[in-house]
Amino acid sequence: MKYSDGQPAEMKEKFWKAMTHSPFVMLQLDHDPDSAAPMTAQLDKDADSAIWFFTSKDGRYASGGAATANFESKGHDVFARFAGTLVEETDRARLDKQWNNFVEAWYPGGKTDPNLLFLRMDLGDASIWSGDMGLLATAKMALGMSVREDASGQYVETAL
Repeated sequence: MKYSDGQPAEMKEKFWKAMTHSPFVMLQLDHDPDSAAPMTAQLDKDADSAIWFFTSKDGRYASGGAATANFESKGHDVFARFAGTLVEETDRARLDKQWNNFVEAWYPGGKTDPNLLFLRMDLGDASIWSGDMGLLATAKMALGMSVREDASGQYVETAL
């Protein structure tokens, strides 16, 4: 179902806020459909056109390239599918900024682990849905009533 277009700025704000509360995505290389796996996006509130991932040099994502991610918010009220390009991030200051105890648990050698690969996803186009239709719409659905008007403005295609 494609809802009528909503407000891109408002929907992007909802998306980024939801990502900060639950930064988990299903990431897939476009050239390798079998590569889809859950990954933790490393976010930066001042960088809304990129996200980062820690992975391994011997893993599927090491090849980089065009990728697609699917996101569902913790409260199931924001959904998104977004595209981008995975490239190796070589900025040491960025790695230091994104590093945390949860990442360190995966890499015994810490920030200098020989198998550590730090990737940046330069973001492109996104489709964002807001599933938060409110109590009235929920009641209407429970009664089998149409909610098409309530869903108006709950979808947007935009660039991140």
